Amino acid sequence: MPVQWIPGGPIFANSYIIGNVLVDAGVLPMAIEPYKNEISTVILTHCHFDHTARIKEIAHMCKAKVAIHKNDAAGLIDDTRSLSFHFGSRSPAFVPQFFVTDGDSIGDLQILHTPGHTPGSICLFFESEQALISGDTVFTDGGFGRYDFPGGSKAELSSSIDRLSGLNIKGLYPGHGVPVVNGGSGHVDAAQKLLKSCYG
Repeated sequence: MPVQWIPGGPIFANSYIIGNVLVDAGVLPMAIEPYKNEISTVILTHCHFDHTARIKEIAHMCKAKVAIHKNDAAGLIDDTRSLSFHFGSRSPAFVPQFFVTDGDSIGDLQILHTPGHTPGSICLFFESEQALISGDTVFTDGGFGRYDFPGGSKAELSSSIDRLSGLNIKGLYPGHGVPVVNGGSGHVDAAQKLLKSCYG
């Protein structure tokens, strides 16, 4: 089963479709419209506005249930936690239908709680495809998410990236930037080294 990339552009985050699951909802609804009859669940990697801006419209269009880690649920309502003011907007004021936690499985996707960028940041591991949807935890340029926003933690981010470095990752699908279909573990390792050497 392939991972379908929906580019987010220069401001809003990428979305991904895996089977009947949509990951993140910052893209315009018209980008998701061709897949609306396939999607039954939307999983948010974290609460920042660039990943959640269109969650109301997309969830309604797809008739989908929405999930987020409980530690980030308040960020769907709170403007400070969502960073919505940075985008000249307000938080989506959305209440998810259910929460995900570490070790849960949604279809073929395993939920990995990876705090640091936010308290409730998650990644999703598609083990049979060796694919990781990494939100803003790590990027394909060897970078990582900022930890200086409300609720961020450098120590937690470092631990989260250490955990990801133990996975056998082929495809890496980040919240921002261009995904890679091979060599994903190398990008995670680069982020791990950068965080420890330059920000240690």
